[in-house]
Amino acid sequence: MNIGQAAKASNVTAKMIRYYESIGLITAPVRTQANYRVYANEDVHALRFVKRARNLGFSIEEVRELLALWRDKSRASADVKSVAMKHVQDLETKISELQAMARTLSHLARTCHGDGRPDCPILADLADPAASLAPVPGKPKRKARQEAGCACHEDAALPA
Repeated sequence: MNIGQAAKASNVTAKMIRYYESIGLITAPVRTQANYRVYANEDVHALRFVKRARNLGFSIEEVRELLALWRDKSRASADVKSVAMKHVQDLETKISELQAMARTLSHLARTCHGDGRPDCPILADLADPAASLAPVPGKPKRKARQEAGCACHEDAALPA
């Protein structure tokens, strides 16, 4: 099958297929005399594997490692599990970091009046986190709020 057919069968764009070939993630298929790529069912299966792994958030290098393990029929499942568990740990770290960012932004938004005044604790924090309201939890100190030019009230609610 040609690259368009392989793309349709694997649900991977032709552009991504070419990219994966260029970085050596998948092996380059045989070519016709006219230099067209010819994909086998095994190539499509590998592309589906890559797509699924990428959808689960594995990096290109992790996918490369998983593909090598997948192709190695004498591999130990412990090796595969090790890669997966490392990825789970990385995902949990990212989740924690994103939750901390959401808490900080929510706090900054709650402290802002959201009216016509130019004072903005959100911009003050972005400009100088040490002088403004950051990090959450805990209420910001009044002095830090005043130095940041914040005229917002601690009990201000988000606009509806």
